[in-house]
Formats: sequence, structure tokens, C-alpha cells
Amino acid sequence: MPEIHLEFEKPLCELKSKIDELQKFSSGNGIDVSSQIAALNQELEAKRHDIYSSLTPWQRVQLARHPERPYTLDYIERMFSCFVELAGDRRFRDDKAVVGGFAKFRDKPVMVIGTQKGRDMKSNVYRNFGWPGPEGYRKAMRLMKLADKAGVPIVTFIDTPGAYPGVSSEERHIGEAIAVNLRDMFSLGVPVVAVVIGEGGSGGAIGIGVGNRVLVMENAYYSVITPEGCAAILWKDRQFAPQAANALHLTAHDMLELGIADEVVAEPFGGAQTDYDAAAALLGDAIAGQLNTLRKLSATKLRDQRYEKFRSIGEYTTVEADVK
Repeated sequence: MPEIHLEFEKPLCELKSKIDELQKFSSGNGIDVSSQIAALNQELEAKRHDIYSSLTPWQRVQLARHPERPYTLDYIERMFSCFVELAGDRRFRDDKAVVGGFAKFRDKPVMVIGTQKGRDMKSNVYRNFGWPGPEGYRKAMRLMKLADKAGVPIVTFIDTPGAYPGVSSEERHIGEAIAVNLRDMFSLGVPVVAVVIGEGGSGGAIGIGVGNRVLVMENAYYSVITPEGCAAILWKDRQFAPQAANALHLTAHDMLELGIADEVVAEPFGGAQTDYDAAAALLGDAIAGQLNTLRKLSATKLRDQRYEKFRSIGEYTTVEADVK
């Protein structure tokens, strides 16, 4: 599979091509150009540092959607053992855009649930491009209640542009399914850690995102709407998505500053897609740290903490009505 490069990474691609050409020229003609190659490598590293140290919100959105970025099952493979996948919502069908089941995390039992995208057209159709339907949220809630009965913590991985907006989804009450999840997740008596690993889009994300702790990976985003959707509403043109991304304050560090996220999880330099194992190790340490703290709390304190966390998000102003 050819390497995939984003638009803002093109200067790096050009430098890499020059280095490859020089190396081929050197080996084919027996001419030493090692000093030129070394200089270009130095320039490449400097350019790489400049680009990834000053990413715009829109560029982070592009990284969050990178087709080679690790997905939920990639993290499960690297971070969990004894994973037993559970299927179905016991009402309609099994939604392949949501995966979940019991597993062991650092030798302790957990329930892990997450949205899952595909890598190619066939697998994307199978996973509905990571857009869960109502049965996906009902499956997730069924597994959470099972975890609550078993007394094991819940870890959720969020990576979806949103809940599936099609007619069939509306016919099976997608709005109700998400609303029920929001209500019932507040009643869980076990620790819940929610992690945005890629796209955190609207109600599709929050439907499995009511956690005692919300973690956001460094190049993930969390937003009420996609930048393209926002641009289409405000400017009537999706080409204004970069401006919309700035206005939405959707980056991980924005979420931390606004009090929506509790921790920003670092990624390997250049994005999680550059090193799956390193990304999983960093994320695993962050989740372990949060679970170690939450496991010490009683069920009542966990419920109260989760409720207060979400009640305190946002700001409002009270204005006295001028009644005559």
C-alpha cells in the first residue's frame, strides 16, 4: 500500500524524493554524495519539526482522519489481552461500527467499547465508515450495563464523525438511543474512562463519552459538528472548513482549557499513525493512571463525580427580566 501524505506534508515528500533520487544516483554511478544527502536529511528534520510543532486546528483534524491512524481494534490488539468480543443489541442487529467486549487491561478485567472504521472500501462498508446506528449505541449500553453488573471498569474509544444520519437510522430512533445512553451512563457505578482517539463528532461521540475522565489524544478533535458541516451552515461553502475549525475550538488543548477533557495524551512525533506501538504505550499509561485513581472511589462517588463533571461544563449568564 503506498504511503499516504496529507496536503501540508507535501514539502516533506518533496525533500524525501530528492534524497531518494540522490541515493539512486550515488549507487548507480559510484559517486559519493553523502554530504549532500546529509544536508538534505538535516533540512528534512528541521522542516518536519517546524510543521508538526505548529499545526493548525484544521491540520489536526486532517491528522485525526488520517487513513493510516490506529483505530479501536488496533489499540485493543496492543493494549488489552483476553479480549472476548460481544455482539448485538438484542433488539435489531449487530452494528459493526461499534465493537466491544470483556478484556484484561494490565492483568485486571475491564469492558472495552469503541467505534471502528475500515481501512478500505470493503471494510468501510462493513463498518459503515465508522458511523454508528441506533443499534450500535444500544449494543454499547448493553455492554456497559453488563460491566456494571460485573463490577469492572469501562474504557471507551471514540473515533467517529458522528452518528449515522440516514433515514433508516431515524426510523429506528437514533436520537432516543443516544439520549438513553447519556441518561444511563450517569447511573453506572463503575469507573468510566472515555478516550477520543481520532474524530469526536457531535452526539455520535458523546453517546459513549460520558466518562468520569475524558482523555483526548494530541491530534484528535472533539466537536459539536464537523468543520465542513459548520462551514456549510455559516458560509454556505464547505471550503471554509479551515476557518470553521479555528472558530470551533475543537483541538485537544482547547478541550483541556475549556474543562471538557481531563488529559491530553501525547502522540509519537508526526502523529499516532507513525508508530502504533508507541501510541498504544502512551495511551495505555494514561488510561492506567486514571483507572488507578478511579478504582479507589465508591459507586456513589463515581456517579456524583461524573454528574458534577458534566454539569460544570460551559458558562451561562443570568439576566433579570425587565418586567413593567
